[in-house]
Amino acid sequence: MNSKKVVVSLTLAIGIVSFVSPVNQPVFAETESQIEAARSALQSELAEKREELENIQTDLVTLREEIDRVNEAIEANEEKIAETEELVEEKQAEIEALEEEIVLLEEDIQRRYEILKDRASALQKSGGVLSYLDVLLGAQNFTDFIDRVSVVTRITQADQGLIEQLEIDQAIVEEQKTLVEEKLTELEETKIELEMMQQQILEQKEEHEAKQERLKEQEEESQAIIKDLEIEDSELERMLENARAEAARQREEATAQVSGGQVSQFSSSSDAPTVSAGSGSMSDIISAGYKYIGNSAYKFGGGRNQDDISRGLFDCSGFVAWAFRQGGVSLPASTSSMSSVGTKVSTSEMKPGDLVFFDTYKVNGHVGIYLGNNQFIGSQSSTGVAIESMASGYWANTFKGHVRRVN
Repeated sequence: MNSKKVVVSLTLAIGIVSFVSPVNQPVFAETESQIEAARSALQSELAEKREELENIQTDLVTLREEIDRVNEAIEANEEKIAETEELVEEKQAEIEALEEEIVLLEEDIQRRYEILKDRASALQKSGGVLSYLDVLLGAQNFTDFIDRVSVVTRITQADQGLIEQLEIDQAIVEEQKTLVEEKLTELEETKIELEMMQQQILEQKEEHEAKQERLKEQEEESQAIIKDLEIEDSELERMLENARAEAARQREEATAQVSGGQVSQFSSSSDAPTVSAGSGSMSDIISAGYKYIGNSAYKFGGGRNQDDISRGLFDCSGFVAWAFRQGGVSLPASTSSMSSVGTKVSTSEMKPGDLVFFDTYKVNGHVGIYLGNNQFIGSQSSTGVAIESMASGYWANTFKGHVRRVN
């Protein structure tokens, strides 16, 4: 439920009441029960809003803890990504070094093959070119033959051994390169996985922070609503005390009048409050409130002291009573009392200055001063002092033809 609407509806539900009530009229008894009911509803709303605020604040604490954990995870993940990037760079450098080593080994193998090829060309000749066999057959004696065989064997074995060793070294280097490449692939995959994980954590952090902002806004809104409700509750408490005090005062006056044999100011044929008329004119009454149009605000119980009047703070009956005082006419300041003052007239006989009543939250719940042409001036809860049309819309629907003339 929107608390602003609650406050407004509670204000309307209490009604436009007076702190001056005719003797023997049960206005304050009704007012007390209305205020108590309204205050009870308001306090229920206040308790609900306080619980809501407490839940929001609990959620904020939990969310802040979660954001802290996420920030720790982000920091740890960034360190891991940096560490992985360093390892990737190391493995890439290692691969480059192994590739260079493999190139050198391949070049060495190729050079040795060229040397063997050149040596074979020098030792083997066709048509005047010596071969290994020629070298052996050219021995002078058996000892010389043995020596030649040994030399040729050593030469061929040495060269072949070197080539085989180079091929072995090359195979080892290539195997190391394969292992390093596999490790590099693993590291690169780990880096990709870490980066994806980091992105998800960052998105989670953004969601948490957005939720935190929403909760903060809700917290501020709840705090503002609670403050408004507490002010309204204090106002209702003050009004309830005033109403009870006034009711007690009236009872004392009534008792004193009965004891003194005084006659009530109302006749038995009519319970209508009296109206004291001064020397002012109706034009003064009608025009008095024009200066507050667009420069006032609705205040429950407003218009009953000079401070409210100077600041343009009125409720509907407070405004009407004040306006009539400007014309020298004294009216009671509650709608329930005003609804029985003067003479009731038909809508066909309405004229400027008549009181017009509207059935808002209850019968005769709102009152204004008729201006003519289906318009009235009054203090409305949504606008403050303003001129409204009775021809259509809300005021047409709530106007049931209750009109009273007080002079």
